[in-house]
Amino acid sequence: MPGFVLHSNALVMCAHGGQAQPMVPFARVTVSGNPVATMASPHMITGCPFVPPGGNGPCVTAQWLVGAVRVTAGGMPVLLQSSVATCVPTATPLNIILTQTRVIGT
Repeated sequence: MPGFVLHSNALVMCAHGGQAQPMVPFARVTVSGNPVATMASPHMITGCPFVPPGGNGPCVTAQWLVGAVRVTAGGMPVLLQSSVATCVPTATPLNIILTQTRVIGT
């Protein structure tokens, strides 16, 4: 599914409102002056307020499950606005709120 390419300054949040940033963006490829994010790098989540009674929170990292099919950087699929990720340890999704709007990938 096509979508805008994610970069290191895209606004990505866990389902509870914590902000997610790629741990290691791919600096050799940039969009809007920012390094792109690839499936190789999980996202680190900060500020997740979720404290469940079962004790499996808050969200700490997120692993990407779906990336671009045709666009790669360094041999790894880039992340798109339509990409899917799951937070660890809560198994909730990441929400991509805002990204650049010039480069589209599939």
